[in-house]
Amino acid sequence: MTTLLVIAKEPRPGRVKTRLTPPFSPHQAARLAEAALTDTLRAVAAAPARRRVLVLDGRPGPWLPDGFEVVPQRAGGLDERLAEAFARCTGPALLVGMDTPQITPDLLDMDFSDCDARFGPAEDGGFWALGLARPEPALLRGVPMSVPETGDVQRERLAAAGLRVRDLPRLRDVDTAADARAVAALAPHTAFAARLAAFTCPGAS
Repeated sequence: MTTLLVIAKEPRPGRVKTRLTPPFSPHQAARLAEAALTDTLRAVAAAPARRRVLVLDGRPGPWLPDGFEVVPQRAGGLDERLAEAFARCTGPALLVGMDTPQITPDLLDMDFSDCDARFGPAEDGGFWALGLARPEPALLRGVPMSVPETGDVQRERLAAAGLRVRDLPRLRDVDTAADARAVAALAPHTAFAARLAAFTCPGAS
């Protein structure tokens, strides 16, 4: 079975979702990040997996469900941190972030019988998921992160290594207020959508 990895930051004001400020306060942005992480961890907890690992920058909180190993992120750029997450795995592994609260357990049920890699493109040009039948950290090191061409470069890296790549559905990351509204509309029953609705009501804090 597959190891499911979630790479995340502890949802503390001023450290997460800073592009949501404004219109949201740093406290509200952190609460939205916590809700997105909660939804992500719930989906991972409900998906079939060999192991479930939270690769965390910070400390776990009450939002962490049972059944997860927690390991610290290593120092360095995002490419190095993602590479190190895969380096901890043996056998098939799928990594996701905390920016797509609309994911479902079905999306995380990986089959590598006809491919070597699974790639989940994001609408902003990045990627929301990366799965490898045989984890190889070098496939991520040196990929420029958080730029419009990140996804293209990463996918080309996989193909250049001779891997058979199958794409997952394209999803929208939550980075801006417009993203938050769009994702909440697509997944209205999530904790994220409920938190956003509470913060957009008059008088919310």
